Amino acid sequence: MTRYLPYLFAGVIFGFVLIKSEAASWYRIQEMFHFQNFHMFGIMISAILTGFTSIQIVKRLAHKQALDGQPIKIPEKAPGHKSYILGGLIFGFGWGLIGLCPGPVFALVGTGSLGALVVLAGALHGTWLYGALKQHLPH
Repeated sequence: MTRYLPYLFAGVIFGFVLIKSEAASWYRIQEMFHFQNFHMFGIMISAILTGFTSIQIVKRLAHKQALDGQPIKIPEKAPGHKSYILGGLIFGFGWGLIGLCPGPVFALVGTGSLGALVVLAGALHGTWLYGALKQHLPH
């Protein structure tokens, strides 16, 4: 159990950053979708640069092992862009409709937001539904 404490700590810090940076703010997200403010675009650009840099570091340290002793491997993406476009559209429509993406939902639940609990319940139901219907969907 104690081996999971670093992950819990990192998640709490990440949630704190999401709340303090206003990345979980419905108003900031609406400003972004209406092209009224650069705030959220700046956060996303920072996240993309951080993710890219992190993946490059992990690839250069490929001989290293994860905490569980398994070798670190980053699988290549499957060719074809249709599923990425469709998935991005579904994600974007949900994000615009609800005003939240999945990461901040957990941070907002941590702040006691009842609306975020409803969104989290919907996200979990959608995940369960996908798992139940996965074999019938085109991939």
